[in-house]
Amino acid sequence: MHRKIFNHVVVVLLLSFLTSCAYRNQKPNIVFIVVDDLGWTDTGFNGSSYYETPYMDQLAKEGANFTQAYAACAVCSPTRASIITGKYPARLQLTTHIPSMAKGWNMGIPTGNAEFTLNHPASPKQSGIPNRNYLPLEETTIAEMLKKAGYYTGYIGKWHLGHDAYHPTYQGFDWQAGVTNWGQPMSYYAPYQRLVRGITHRIESLQKGLQEGEYLTDRLGREAVNFIQENRQKNFFLHLAFYAVHTPIQPPKEKIPHFDEKSKAENHQNSSYAAMVNKVDENIGRILDTLKELGMERNTMVVLYSDNGGLLRVTSNKPLRKGKGYAYEGGIRVPLVIKWPGKIKKGQTLSVPVTSVDFLPSFCAAVGIKIGQAQQIDGKNILPVLKNRQASLDRSLYWHFPHYRGNDIVPYSIIRDGDWKLIKRYDGKEFELFNLKEDLSEKIDLAGVMPDKVLELNNKLEAWKKNTGAKVPQPVVIKE
Repeated sequence: MHRKIFNHVVVVLLLSFLTSCAYRNQKPNIVFIVVDDLGWTDTGFNGSSYYETPYMDQLAKEGANFTQAYAACAVCSPTRASIITGKYPARLQLTTHIPSMAKGWNMGIPTGNAEFTLNHPASPKQSGIPNRNYLPLEETTIAEMLKKAGYYTGYIGKWHLGHDAYHPTYQGFDWQAGVTNWGQPMSYYAPYQRLVRGITHRIESLQKGLQEGEYLTDRLGREAVNFIQENRQKNFFLHLAFYAVHTPIQPPKEKIPHFDEKSKAENHQNSSYAAMVNKVDENIGRILDTLKELGMERNTMVVLYSDNGGLLRVTSNKPLRKGKGYAYEGGIRVPLVIKWPGKIKKGQTLSVPVTSVDFLPSFCAAVGIKIGQAQQIDGKNILPVLKNRQASLDRSLYWHFPHYRGNDIVPYSIIRDGDWKLIKRYDGKEFELFNLKEDLSEKIDLAGVMPDKVLELNNKLEAWKKNTGAKVPQPVVIKE
């Protein structure tokens, strides 16, 4: 009898050991979720008491929350390009958003010399800098790298990295859904269309299987759930890019009464926007529940991220200064949560500065892909930080936005070095210097009292610009 019990225990332990070994050697699935224009404080786990994000909050409890995560640009297309390639936007010459209907495009098909669009200055003092209209097919993308490692790759939602000939399925993704040539949706209400210049534009790939009264965020969530279910026997990489919470502010109408009745918070008071945030959260919950139901949670890395800071006219990024488009923290600091059960400690709050160029090398490290030096990757593998093997990444972070935007944003570059942040502008006052540890809201400009620190950081910034080939506005010569 004792021998039988002993043998049974040995078998159980052996099976447990073999299962553990198999799991350790198994490549993870990756679900990468980008919420468009989600501000740093637009979630419960980062401080909002008005917006309701229970599933995102749970994700943060079960994973690691980066409190100093950044987008590589304060607007969308450049950040998205940096995610896909691991390169800074300056190196890609893609430094502002890609126009939805740029000159030289005929219904989304490139004609003639349409590689760049000139960003015309709002000021006569500086020349406009051309911006690349698409992510070149020659760039090696994370999807192409993962495909070589045996992954099935899918893309859902907002692309904004080039029109038809440069869509995800031409950039290494096996499958795509909900992709358009626009940086915002035609409409959040089915059939997702609107009239522009006498032509009706709609999200064509979502017309099949259209359900009456469906909402765009729900539809993209359903596409994601279907993708996971259909590919559960494979290693997969799913890049889910919600159009929400980008304008137009078109909330799911059934949620408005709840937020209208809810007590307003000091910073967050927009019930329509709150409804859109909550709908995104709801669909993230459906994805997380699907992974659990299929027994895939343990071997799936889930990443939650935003492509830039929150848009000022619809939300507040306080205590951060300003918002989308601006050089201040409100424009570039974003939410980031990474969950990978059994691989990274849950419930972590990490203050290590990371940015969007870090995703490609980190995903490659997670699946065992080596990156060649010829790729000129700017990002770093952040897994050692997640696994508590490394306290910092020992590098500076950089931004380059050589464009005018709106009435008060002029061309700028930024360096963050430790707690120090230097903003360099190419029109008007040249420098602003802040210590982010002591002055998160960037209220105290130290440039005038610390010229040596300005010089030190500017030298590093200039060296980086030279290395990446950053294009800089030039003063306009006025002929008399």
